[in-house]
Amino acid sequence: MEKHAALAVRLGRMSLKNPLMPAAGTFSVDTAREFYDINKLGAIVAKTITPLERRGNETPRAAEVYGGMLNSVGLQNPGLEAFLRLEAPKLTEVEPPVIISIAGHSIADFALMAQALDPLRQIAALEVNVSCPNVACGGRVFAADPVQVEAVVAAIRRVTHKYLIIKLSPNVGDITEMAAAAEHAGGDCLCLANTLLGMKIDIHRRRPVLANIVGGMSGPAVKPVILRMVYQTYSRVKIPLIGVGGIATMEDVLEYMMAGASAVQVGTAAFTDPLILPRLIDELAEYADRQEICLADLIGVAQV
Repeated sequence: MEKHAALAVRLGRMSLKNPLMPAAGTFSVDTAREFYDINKLGAIVAKTITPLERRGNETPRAAEVYGGMLNSVGLQNPGLEAFLRLEAPKLTEVEPPVIISIAGHSIADFALMAQALDPLRQIAALEVNVSCPNVACGGRVFAADPVQVEAVVAAIRRVTHKYLIIKLSPNVGDITEMAAAAEHAGGDCLCLANTLLGMKIDIHRRRPVLANIVGGMSGPAVKPVILRMVYQTYSRVKIPLIGVGGIATMEDVLEYMMAGASAVQVGTAAFTDPLILPRLIDELAEYADRQEICLADLIGVAQV
């Protein structure tokens, strides 16, 4: 078997040459091209877009913490219209499947974006970031309520045939309930999970470090928590899973796959090592060759 064929995985009807992709908000096509051949990636995940331009939260909006980092960027992006005009044309030039992350403050926001992106052939899938507050329902995060998760996914499903990846929040009591709701409403795949809420205090100023007070924690320290969620969700749903949270080594990738993830996303580690994605792909190829296995055969093997 060819070395690279051993890395191939499937996400339902999506075929990936390998299970590695960047996490939303941590990757730029233009910047990454300066470091490596982005066509080597299993998929490309573009930064989250919203219906209208968002300037993001006040600074400081990032802080290093033990075992990772906090961020409260606030989904800064140019908005849907600017994305369609300036960024979407660039995505026709890449080979891996392109996944666009979308977010909104209402069900109508999500549906509007899904409908606008549906005709674009260069977009293979939408990653639906339900970790946003539903302004129409008092600001409660969509991902914290299975009824709201189901409503968002169902509304998107009605207006698009795109492959839907639902990105869930770990800041819930039982993530498997949210996973089941997303699957029932027509989600094709689940991404587990977004950042954990956290904060840091400047003991000299005696004030929170982040202007937004709280932020999302990512990095190695969150991996055991998210890995557990992937493991639990695998036996609850029939649709494939993407694991994201604290991945920095080949061993991390293998753990997520053995827990039940068909693919993984790398985010925080790419800030300190821009070459981590192609390096991990090479390491996985060498591992598969040594073990004489296909990576797809490892998905869920740790389930008992």
